[in-house]
Amino acid sequence: MDSIQMETKNPRLNIVMVPWLAHGHISPYLELAKRLSNRNFKIYLCSTPINLSSIKKRVTQEYSHSIKLIELHIPSQPDLPHPNFHTTNGLPLHLHSVLKRAMDMASPSFTEIIKTLKPDILIYDFNQQWASTAAASIGIPAVQFLTSNASSLCYVLLLFKKQDVDFSYPVLNLGTHWNQQFQKLLNSSANDQSQAQSGSTGTMPTSRTCDITLMKTFGEMEGKYIDYGSKLLGKKIVPTGPLIQEHEVSEDNSEIMEWLNNKETSSTVFVSFGTEFFLSREETEEVAKGLELSMVNFIWVLRFSFEEKITIEEALPNGFLERVGDRGLVVEKWVPQARILGHPNVGGFVSHCGWGSTIEALSFGVPILAIPMTHEQPVNARLVEEIGVGLEVNRDDNGRFSGKEIADLISELIVGEKGKKIRDKAREMREKIISRGEEDIDDVMEELYKLYKNKIDGESKA
Repeated sequence: MDSIQMETKNPRLNIVMVPWLAHGHISPYLELAKRLSNRNFKIYLCSTPINLSSIKKRVTQEYSHSIKLIELHIPSQPDLPHPNFHTTNGLPLHLHSVLKRAMDMASPSFTEIIKTLKPDILIYDFNQQWASTAAASIGIPAVQFLTSNASSLCYVLLLFKKQDVDFSYPVLNLGTHWNQQFQKLLNSSANDQSQAQSGSTGTMPTSRTCDITLMKTFGEMEGKYIDYGSKLLGKKIVPTGPLIQEHEVSEDNSEIMEWLNNKETSSTVFVSFGTEFFLSREETEEVAKGLELSMVNFIWVLRFSFEEKITIEEALPNGFLERVGDRGLVVEKWVPQARILGHPNVGGFVSHCGWGSTIEALSFGVPILAIPMTHEQPVNARLVEEIGVGLEVNRDDNGRFSGKEIADLISELIVGEKGKKIRDKAREMREKIISRGEEDIDDVMEELYKLYKNKIDGESKA
């Protein structure tokens, strides 16, 4: 349905959004907010001050009247004594559960926020089931928006509901190491649930607050998983489309861009494992070995958690920087990932396969070498292989991977014959993403208006 037509027929809706405290969540929430705000919605995006500060500059003048950033203050914890720690960015993995508990404890504050704002609809994340409970208590419809993808949802739901059943699609059977890791995640989730406040319904996406779940995906990539996930979930999955971030023009990091400008077309790999996962010493050495043996140009973003007091030189094998010379650039600071991936001299992306990074790479037609690290990333890596836009580095049953294999796969991805098919497929996916347009957002808008109208009808009958 045409979005302008919809605007003339429907009133302006106020929506409160509350994403999980990670950049990979708040960023797609903001992109969804922007697209809805263009369709006569007013959005209140609610998060901790440190997370809001990371997106403030992206709420430009164009959106300043339709998107409002609302601070949610969460209680300090002994391990997280300062508000600057109220984000997963730079936070060691073992403290994520502490952050989750602190966020749960902010439920009363959030309830006050929605009582004050009186929104028409709440859109909430998988880790905030208490938010839907708060909304229900004052008669506000609540819909989940999951920033992960449909295939990983299918995998987790099958493990959660039917742990003795193989995944229906063989390509997503992950093997011993990852199955064990997922089981640990599920057990940890169950423990968090048992320790949470009364009223929390845990972190599995099975809430029955409404009959739809929004998901950051689209049919060309995940059509069969969207259908299968809907059956497993018992509710309709409504894809939002890829929600590609508007690319910002930045003058920062000119040194990196100048270095890249001096390389040949498609000759360089960009290496990054996201802002929230940190390589072990052994993993760092194997990645370094792979990059050195590949003889391919590279930009490697090597990050450390705020607990680690270590320099890049100390983290890398002795003599690595001297041996690779001008062929490689290793940086610790923030880099303009979109500008790098969009540069014509970048021909591949060595990635943890976080969903946001995966979609971003494919939006530029850049093929992926997947080295998944945690959470849903191994499923994303299998999906990337299944649709033919990347390769995955193998891990043994103990979770180790080989630098020699990394080198071989980088060479294949950049110049190999099999790699040519992958490079072509990645460019095809770029065209599909570009051609998506706004159809998915129009469908989302229609579903949200249905929720609102059902609420109004229910109130008039009461």
